[in-house]
Amino acid sequence: MSAEPRVGLIGLGAMGWPMAINLAKAGTDLTVFDLDDDRMRALAAESGCAPATRASDFAGVSILITMLPDGNVVADVVRNWDEGLLTVLAEGSTILDMSSSSPSGTIELFEDARRHGLDVVDAPVSGGVPRATDGTLSIMVGADDESFAKVEPTLRKLGKAIFRTGPVGSGHAMKALNNVIAATAYAATAEAIEVGKTYALDPQTLIDVVNESTGRSFVSEVVFGQNVIPGTYSTGFALGLLAKDAGIAADMAEASEIDAPVLRLVAGRWSEAVSAVGFGADHSRAHTAWW
Repeated sequence: MSAEPRVGLIGLGAMGWPMAINLAKAGTDLTVFDLDDDRMRALAAESGCAPATRASDFAGVSILITMLPDGNVVADVVRNWDEGLLTVLAEGSTILDMSSSSPSGTIELFEDARRHGLDVVDAPVSGGVPRATDGTLSIMVGADDESFAKVEPTLRKLGKAIFRTGPVGSGHAMKALNNVIAATAYAATAEAIEVGKTYALDPQTLIDVVNESTGRSFVSEVVFGQNVIPGTYSTGFALGLLAKDAGIAADMAEASEIDAPVLRLVAGRWSEAVSAVGFGADHSRAHTAWW
């Protein structure tokens, strides 16, 4: 494989767009696709990459990145879009799923892809739109050494901290577990604020004290300190996506026969928030669904 492989990217949403821009700026020979044709062509015009209209437009890529809402969408696109990417991609090509997907579904897709002479690497990201924009994402990679070596140069154009998490599927497991920890911290912080109000504690004061004390976290500092308390609600991360990851983590515990009541409760709370506030709302608004 050449040092600079041809790369495809499917999914030009809030994260996929800046990732595509960074790949193009780094000189990657890039082909992109999105269901929003106008958005796709606007990015192609801005970055100089090639827009795709059918699966066969990706026939020459060595690495195909998927940045889609969840693993079900990834699997459907890979297996069923147009003539089928599994049959279009050249033998030895790699499907690099950077979405937040279920690890069990990723393993199933990996096994299916292997039957077509293809590889699958899961490499979900953390850092949100700001770090996708400046190319400093944290990336969790599930792959063996050979597979990792094929995708590492491309990942280096997108992220600053790249973690080898284990075999295929482990990256998506890590992403779900990281996000359910964040979802738990959010729920606990929101509940503490509501309780504090009944004792005449101002929310700003509570957060200021927490951020100088042992309860401090990214959630208290950034999500509450910069978004919930001032009411900006502009983290750029959809409520429904965090709820999805919390659900994946709870499902992982159940499948592993691990008694994890906290994960089940947190997943339920975030599911309630999606129903009340909406999938696409900023995730920092979740507390408005609970009181």
